[in-house]
Amino acid sequence: MQITTTFRHMEQSDALKSYVEEKLERVKKYIDEPIIAQSYLTVEKIRHIAEITLTAKGVTIKASEATNDMYASVDAVVDKIERQLRRYKERLKGHKPAVETRGREGRRTIVQAESVEQQQSPVVIRSEPISIKPMSVDEAVMQMDLMHKDFLVYTDSTSENINVIYRRKDGNYGLIEPARG
Repeated sequence: MQITTTFRHMEQSDALKSYVEEKLERVKKYIDEPIIAQSYLTVEKIRHIAEITLTAKGVTIKASEATNDMYASVDAVVDKIERQLRRYKERLKGHKPAVETRGREGRRTIVQAESVEQQQSPVVIRSEPISIKPMSVDEAVMQMDLMHKDFLVYTDSTSENINVIYRRKDGNYGLIEPARG
């Protein structure tokens, strides 16, 4: 496991860094792939905030907790991540293994519109490559929930078409898939 610890608005502490590494060892039992963990420890007035992002096997999990003690914040955020991973593992057990298909590459682009009245063409603000992984609709919903995103672009594992799943305002999910025929 590769762990990076960043301290914000506080002195670096080897004891706190080793405490985070020791606590993150507990999550290894849920994911056997190489894990990249990024922890951010921040102090804002009296709030001690611990934020951890785990990336492994195409899954990204983020969690954050704030208390009056940094050690308690680390404990709480690791517990939260452990619960998310346990739930993820249980959901995976209920699914058939995905047929190994070739993943696709895409590019996410963010465009800024200056004003509706100006009628100018939009300008690309940021563009980054994304990996479009083959998965089922249920896996896409689960991945979107774990990443706390409003939409996800993925390849359908059965049809191999590129689909988009998104969270609706009423709390349900919408699916955009290409028309057949």
